[in-house]
Amino acid sequence: MTQAYERKPMTHVLLTGFEPFDGAGVNPSWQAVQRVATTPPDGSSLTTAMLPVVFHDAIARLRAAVEESGADVVICVGQAGGRPGISVERIAINLDDARIPDNKGTQPVDEPVVADGPAAYFSTLPVKACVAAVREAGLPASVSHTAGTFVCNHVFYGLMHLIASGRPGVRGGFVHVPYLPEQVPDGDKPSMPVGSIAQALTAIVSAAATTTSDLKETGGSLH
Repeated sequence: MTQAYERKPMTHVLLTGFEPFDGAGVNPSWQAVQRVATTPPDGSSLTTAMLPVVFHDAIARLRAAVEESGADVVICVGQAGGRPGISVERIAINLDDARIPDNKGTQPVDEPVVADGPAAYFSTLPVKACVAAVREAGLPASVSHTAGTFVCNHVFYGLMHLIASGRPGVRGGFVHVPYLPEQVPDGDKPSMPVGSIAQALTAIVSAAATTTSDLKETGGSLH
């Protein structure tokens, strides 16, 4: 007699990274996303997209990728040079205040991401479970309470606004990754090899795809 087994539905994940910016030749977010795409975590199918480091164009490209992929979970990834580990972002704010120009020379100051949008959105990923998954993989990770005010936060806010405005059931959030070692040849800033970043992102994708209720443990900060 053949026994029937219930097959769990596949979770479709959209994973995005960014093109290089500010004169750099690489962006670790896209380098690592490409690595993850070669071996998606079990139980997940994966689509990737590279976003331009350009205000508004990045959100337009993200919106198209979300529509094309039909993803259940969207995880956007960006570079946070100077941070020592993986940062799973908790909140996106409705503010563009660019310290440097984007890749088209645009440099908004004190402008909203979305006119008349709410002040902020929280990630709908299980941020603490994602941090725990990275730590279990032996890599440094923490919850972050600021995604900055450049294109990373712009995209994070744009994603959450898109979900809130008509993508019921889709969950999304943002992850920041450190420099690659080749970006800091003098070793004066923290860095992480692309293989380790990809390993961390794989753990995050797996946690986000399989976990809907977050861990009840501390993830706050004093400053």
